Amino acid sequence: MRRMSDHPARWTRATVYPDMWADPDDDPRNNEDSPDGELATLRDFLVNYRITLRMKCEGLDPEQLARRSVPPSTMSLLGLLRHLAEVERDWRNWITEGDPLPKLYGAKDADFEGAVPERAVVDAAYADLEREQAATDAALAAYSDLGERVGKDRIAIRELMVHRIDEYARHCGHADLLRECVDGRVGQ
Repeated sequence: MRRMSDHPARWTRATVYPDMWADPDDDPRNNEDSPDGELATLRDFLVNYRITLRMKCEGLDPEQLARRSVPPSTMSLLGLLRHLAEVERDWRNWITEGDPLPKLYGAKDADFEGAVPERAVVDAAYADLEREQAATDAALAAYSDLGERVGKDRIAIRELMVHRIDEYARHCGHADLLRECVDGRVGQ
C-alpha cells in the first residue's frame, strides 16, 4: 500500500531532456547566437537569470509562492521576488553620490517577513521587481565603459554588473529548491 507523503513527486514538463525545466524550443532563455562584446554578454546572462526566476514562480498561487523553505528560514519564492526588487533599488544607491533611496519594504528582512500569501502582495512584488529592474537598467545604460567608477565607493560598472548576475544566479539556485518543495517540478 502506497503511503501519503508531504513530499511532492519530482516532475518536469521537458520531454527532450529529463533534467530541463522546458524543452529547448519552448525555453525563452535559449539564444542560439552568442552576444558580441563584454557588456552584451553580461546583459544576456542577467536577462536569462531574471527569466529563470520568473519561470520558477510561474503557475503558482499566492500560498505556494509564500511557502517558506525550512524553519527558521523566512525564504520563499515570493520573498525572493521582493528581495530582488529591494536589491535592484539598492544597486542604484551604489551608482549615485546623493542620498540613498528608501527601502521598499522597511527594515532588514522585511522583504522576506512581509511575503504573505495574498494576491495583492504577489501582484505588488511582481510590479515592484519589474519597476526596479527597469530603473536600474536605465541608470546603468548611461555608462558604456565597464571600467568607469561611480558612486561614493567608486565601484566599477563591471563589478556592479557581475554582482547583479551573481545575486540572481544564487537566488535562482534557491528558487530551484523552493519550487521543487512546492510541487516537485525540477529542471534548470
